[in-house]
Amino acid sequence: MIIAIDGTTASGKGTIAKRLAARYGLPHMDTGRLYRATAVAAIKQGVALDDAARLATIAARLDLTHFDEAELRTGEAGKAASKVAVIPEVRQALFDLQRAFAIQASGALLDGRDIGTVIAPDADVKLWVDANVEQRGYRRWREYLGYGQAITLEEVVKQLRIRDERDQSRKDAPATIATDAVLIDTTDLTIDAAVEKAIAAVEAVLARGKTV
Repeated sequence: MIIAIDGTTASGKGTIAKRLAARYGLPHMDTGRLYRATAVAAIKQGVALDDAARLATIAARLDLTHFDEAELRTGEAGKAASKVAVIPEVRQALFDLQRAFAIQASGALLDGRDIGTVIAPDADVKLWVDANVEQRGYRRWREYLGYGQAITLEEVVKQLRIRDERDQSRKDAPATIATDAVLIDTTDLTIDAAVEKAIAAVEAVLARGKTV
């Protein structure tokens, strides 16, 4: 079984993905980490975030074990990842890695922004997780505070609006809901309630005879 979970930043898709992967015993890839790692590596190496050729080389040689999770979750990393993600050469460099993960014999669960539309359009279950930008901003702001970052809630919301626009308007693999995806709006949901909705979507597919 292939499960594709897409959605906006700080909507809860990552948490839902981890819960589903654990429940169904599926290997999980957070594809956003690939773009964040590419961006962080570029910054460390002094590579401009619009240098397509050098960024593609960095992406093709990524080793995620070299990155600390905290450094991938900073506001700077998020903004840089959004810029890197619009570059077609970078997306192509990472496509094969994501696709190979998706089609492995054991099944897989991937979360990102173009999994159900580009990476695994043949996924058995597709979810789009979203929430209004104010709620998402509050969640991400709390996360930043947890990492010790000094930033205002207003600035976080502003960053998310910019990120949404950049992700949805890029020419190559824009972030968009697949026509056959199940929408989960987490604005007013607890994480447990959101996970239950996601489980219900998977169980509906299993009830039609698909196996994990």
